[in-house]
Amino acid sequence: MRYRRLGRTNLKVSVVGVGTWQYGGEWGRTYSQDEVDRILSKAKEVGINLIDTAECYGDHVSEAFIGEFVKKDRREDWIIATKFGHKFHENFQRSQLWSPQEVLKQLEDSLRALQTDYIDLYQFHSGTDEMFDNDDLWTMLEKQVEAGKVRHLGISIAKNDNLHQTAAASKVNAKTIQVVYNRLDQTPEERVFPSCIEQDLGVLARVPLASGYLSGKYKPDAVFAENDVRNNHDPEQRLQKLQQVEAIKREEVPEGMDMATWALVWCLKHDAVTCVIPGCKDEKQVVANAKAAEYVSDDHPQAWKM
Repeated sequence: MRYRRLGRTNLKVSVVGVGTWQYGGEWGRTYSQDEVDRILSKAKEVGINLIDTAECYGDHVSEAFIGEFVKKDRREDWIIATKFGHKFHENFQRSQLWSPQEVLKQLEDSLRALQTDYIDLYQFHSGTDEMFDNDDLWTMLEKQVEAGKVRHLGISIAKNDNLHQTAAASKVNAKTIQVVYNRLDQTPEERVFPSCIEQDLGVLARVPLASGYLSGKYKPDAVFAENDVRNNHDPEQRLQKLQQVEAIKREEVPEGMDMATWALVWCLKHDAVTCVIPGCKDEKQVVANAKAAEYVSDDHPQAWKM
C-alpha cells in the first residue's frame, strides 16, 4: 500500500479507501455484519486505513456496520469519514436536514452508530450553495472540532464543477473535497482541482469506477437487477458509457492489466487526488482495488514523506 498526506489535515491515508454506500442496500443486495467484518478485515490486511460512509447509507445502517467492526478492532488504526445533511427514509428516499440543530443531532446519531467518540472527517454532503452559505452551520461545526467530536471538516460536492463550495473551503475550515472523478467524467480537472491544489486540500475521488462501468465486466447489452441503482440511469446514457468503456478497454488499458485496477490508477495519477474510494462488495474486490497502489509512484505532491 502507498500513503498520502490528506491535504492540511496531515492525516496519513492509504491511496485506496473503502466506499460503503452499498452496505445501505441500494446496490442490489443486503449485507450482514459478518460480511462487512470480513471485507474490512481484508482491507486492513492489505493496508487500507480509510473508510468513507454517510448517515444516509440506509438510516445509519452503513455506519452501524462499521461501528460494530471497529469496536472489535483498534479505532486508532482507522480514518473514518462520514457525512451529514440527509435523512434516509423507506424505499431509498431522502429528505434534507441542514439547520445547525438538525446537523448536530445527526452528528450525535453518527457517533452512536459508529460507536466512537470522534469522527476523523465530517463532510458536508451534496448540499446546495444556499445551504452551504450558512455561517451558523459552520460555527456550530467548528465548536464540535474544538470539543474533539470531529477532527477535521470536509465538503462532498454534489456537482463536480462546484467551484463556489470548493473555493470557500478554507474559509469554513474544511480541509478536503470529495468529488466524482473517473475516466468517464474528468470535469473536476477544469476548475475544482486547481482550487484544491491552491488551498492544499485533500481530494477523495468518489465513483472512480463510474458506478462499476469501468470494471470492464459489462457489455453494452448488460441487464442490471431491478433494485440496482444503475437502473435509475438514463438508458441511452448507460449504453453510451458501456460503449465508451469497450473502446477504452481496447485502446488504453495495457494488455494483461485488470481494467478496474487501471481505472483507479488513472485517477491517482492526477496531482490533486489523494485517495480513491471505490465500493467493495466482497474481499476479492478489496484485494483487486488495493492492487492499484502497486502502480502508484512516490513522487506525487502528496506522497507521505516519512
